[in-house]
Amino acid sequence: MAIPLLQKIMVGAYVLRKHLSGQKRYPLALMLEPLFRCNLACAGCGKIDYPDAILDQRLSFDECLGAVDECGAPVVSIAGGEPLLHRDMPAIVAGIVARRKFVYLCTNALLMEKKLDQYTPSRFFVWSVHLDGDEAMHDRSVCQRGVYRRAVAAIRRAKAAGFRVNINCTLFNDATPEQVAAFFDSVRDMGVDGITVSPGYAYERAPVQEHFLAREKTRQLFRAILARGDGGRRWAFSQSGLFLDFLAGNQSYRCTPWGNPARTVFGWQRPCYLLGEGYAATFRELMEETDWDAYGTGRYEKCANCMVHSGYEASAVMDTLARPLAAAKVALEGVRTEGPMAPDIPLAGQRPAEYVHARQVAIKLDEIRGRKA
Repeated sequence: MAIPLLQKIMVGAYVLRKHLSGQKRYPLALMLEPLFRCNLACAGCGKIDYPDAILDQRLSFDECLGAVDECGAPVVSIAGGEPLLHRDMPAIVAGIVARRKFVYLCTNALLMEKKLDQYTPSRFFVWSVHLDGDEAMHDRSVCQRGVYRRAVAAIRRAKAAGFRVNINCTLFNDATPEQVAAFFDSVRDMGVDGITVSPGYAYERAPVQEHFLAREKTRQLFRAILARGDGGRRWAFSQSGLFLDFLAGNQSYRCTPWGNPARTVFGWQRPCYLLGEGYAATFRELMEETDWDAYGTGRYEKCANCMVHSGYEASAVMDTLARPLAAAKVALEGVRTEGPMAPDIPLAGQRPAEYVHARQVAIKLDEIRGRKA
């Protein structure tokens, strides 16, 4: 795995403290979205379709660091939108690093080379570059030619400057095992430090819905990919082995949405990073007043096909603590890619989807108008 020893020790100590204290729900990684504005229009996203009044919103430097302190998670993933469009981003990253939190700055890399000198290499800082496969796959995913080559150039320059660099790879239903395995080999040859991989989630606002993976196809796809990489051991993943084992259909997990809480320009997002069905004013309110049991695969229709790391990585980490021998077996032998799969969660009892996001957008617009008035 590509998680550095220092990060393993500090995150492990944090998880152990929470476990020994008897705390049932706690965050592992803060998903910080300080803006929705982006310089790409990806088919699987839809964030830039917000009204301009919302796209013009930014979390301030103080709001970003306040969210980090309020949440207390040992890892902060800064996403968007495109975070490098935020003029205070270098100061925000420096402030998080000064708190000895591990910060992953997610970017499509179009501005990365231009902005690189504004950042300092650190054990606590990682560039997380969005690459959804090889050149053909990625440029199709982001709906623009030439983006892959610019991202690879930025990765190489960042590595030469001494930065840690990961790639963040989302796979859709047009991915083939052979093509993905070859892409992972190319990433290894680039010298990238780690791979974060996840199946795509069918965002309610995504312009193109048919590209997302169904749950059974996700399990089959990841088995076939990992089989081509010695159970995944050929590649450096920045994820727990049991999460990869889950993607390959060998584990039956419930999601832990509180493990990756999201702070956006709307507030603390309920119930998770992927679903915006209400917002809390504070992190404490999010944790204490969200009806967590109303969400998740088997409980809510929108969650039926989700196997995304932001929902299930925390589940795998907690299982690692509960079953260290099982985790060690996967680490040593790789992910099992043959034989029967674990039973999946039945969907018969899930409640129907509620389409409430438009109301949340209207509330935010009213708030913006009220401030201007």
